[in-house]
Amino acid sequence: MNDRQVEYFRRKLRYWKAELLEGSRDTIEALQDGTRNIPDVNDRASEETDRALELRTRDRARKLVNKIEAALRRIDDGEFGYCSVTGEPISLKRLDARPIATMSLEAQEKHERREKVHRDD
Repeated sequence: MNDRQVEYFRRKLRYWKAELLEGSRDTIEALQDGTRNIPDVNDRASEETDRALELRTRDRARKLVNKIEAALRRIDDGEFGYCSVTGEPISLKRLDARPIATMSLEAQEKHERREKVHRDD
């Protein structure tokens, strides 16, 4: 991978992280502002369900931010774009679709097949 490609992925990851963090800030503000007394039990239950879903979504985003930070560290360490299993380069097409990928497509598919077999036991 050349320097321009590495810089492309660095920018893409930083932008993605910034978007996720902005969404988290918006959620926190909405949850703080949205605290209100709703007399109708059904409406209150519906709002609580919406809040729980939003918090789950934000938790997923937090985990994704951690993966993005790990990918940025791999860029800094010169390890970005290489499969953690085989050491082979990960295709640019895969990295463009999923810049946090740590495995080549083949290694990922093999890993998922192994997981499926163990889950089905």
